[in-house]
Amino acid sequence: MEFARDRQNWPNGECSRLIAHRPHRWHVQEAGRGPLLLLIHGAGGATHSWRDILPDLARSYHVVALDLPGQGLTQNGSRQRCGLESMKEDIASLCSAQGWAPDAILGHSAGAAIALRLSQRLPSPRGQAPVVIGLNAALGHFKGVAGWLFPALAKLLALNPLTAGLFVKSVAGQGRIQALIRSTGSDLDPRGMALYERLIRDKGHVEATLLMMSQWKLDPLLDGLPRITTPTVLIAGSKDKAVPPEVSKQAAARMPNARFVELSGLGHLAHEEEPAQICNLVREILSDAGIEPQNSV
Repeated sequence: MEFARDRQNWPNGECSRLIAHRPHRWHVQEAGRGPLLLLIHGAGGATHSWRDILPDLARSYHVVALDLPGQGLTQNGSRQRCGLESMKEDIASLCSAQGWAPDAILGHSAGAAIALRLSQRLPSPRGQAPVVIGLNAALGHFKGVAGWLFPALAKLLALNPLTAGLFVKSVAGQGRIQALIRSTGSDLDPRGMALYERLIRDKGHVEATLLMMSQWKLDPLLDGLPRITTPTVLIAGSKDKAVPPEVSKQAAARMPNARFVELSGLGHLAHEEEPAQICNLVREILSDAGIEPQNSV
């Protein structure tokens, strides 16, 4: 998508700006004052997924949300830097250049894996690692045939420049995108569905998502979970069909300073289904960690 064209119709577009920092041209949304919260969306998403979260939390915190390379409104400057470690380094470099030292990092799905890696890389104003809050964290492998088929398929698709266009055409039929979203266990309102339609119909966004999938290597992070002492809360919706809640429960059990919270009746996009509930939970977690909000404005 094009920033100049799409910003005015993008959720919280008044908070949007582009930052040229090698190798990408980053789309970020920034609002509020107080302790800094960094928001990272999952694969195939964008800042739109925080559309109700960002303004709510920005009443009491300094909130920064960004689009991952090539996804949403961020312009990808390197096709080779879409994996977990590369994105961790590039986001950390962006934060350093902007003077952002997060008190907490909130990551959804694959964004939770990035958040955990960033917590080991970024300083915090409190002199310790940022608190990590994972929403339906993608901290496990696909089971069975999908375990070898999906990564191989993603690599094959990412090598073919025609693939993204073919995928866009394949889901363009009436109701297919809505069915794709509902298959995650979440049912969004018409606005939420329309925003995902815009993304999934965008060839550049789809291509960047495929690149991310093809370069995604999770084993080093998973193997190192017992050594991550970052204060962590992993939240999962009981109806999540994309990343079963058991994944977060098992990951939290392997970490020395983590706990698991299950939300009844919510799916993979829980923060879009019930944003007020998620914001209240985030505030409780931050308060427990001694991160006090700015007075509401």
